[in-house]
Amino acid sequence: MLCLYDGALDVPRILQEWYEEEAASNYGAYIPFVGTVRSEEGIEGLSFDIYEPILKSWFDAWQEKAKAKGAMIKMAHSRGDVLVHTSSYIAAVFSPKRRVALEFIDAFVEDFKASAPIWKYDIIDNQRVYALKRSTAMVGSGILSSKMKDEKK
Repeated sequence: MLCLYDGALDVPRILQEWYEEEAASNYGAYIPFVGTVRSEEGIEGLSFDIYEPILKSWFDAWQEKAKAKGAMIKMAHSRGDVLVHTSSYIAAVFSPKRRVALEFIDAFVEDFKASAPIWKYDIIDNQRVYALKRSTAMVGSGILSSKMKDEKK
């Protein structure tokens, strides 16, 4: 399940909803990860643009990997502005086995950071500024990937 929301995520509500949806399942492990916007370099928050068709395809591929291990992945992400100290990203793995859930949440979150088609902007003085220092070059993103590597040197 992939859910996109405008603005900051309501973490307690989403986690409770997911837990209740799976309460009758036979999953022995439920491991959530919550990403929160940190206060750094004077930003007021972050803003996100998402290329949804590619994100859905990327997520579906991960869901298939999880399914092969008897697990399931859920993810929520923000579109638009998310202020400091609020959440923009939640991922959770449900699995019959603890080890599978632990391994999948780590691999999923790391691959999300490297591969998800989400563009991040700093909010500074109510303006969106591309967050080059806080962005990760996406594999296969062509000229943008090269430019980011050069500018970060």
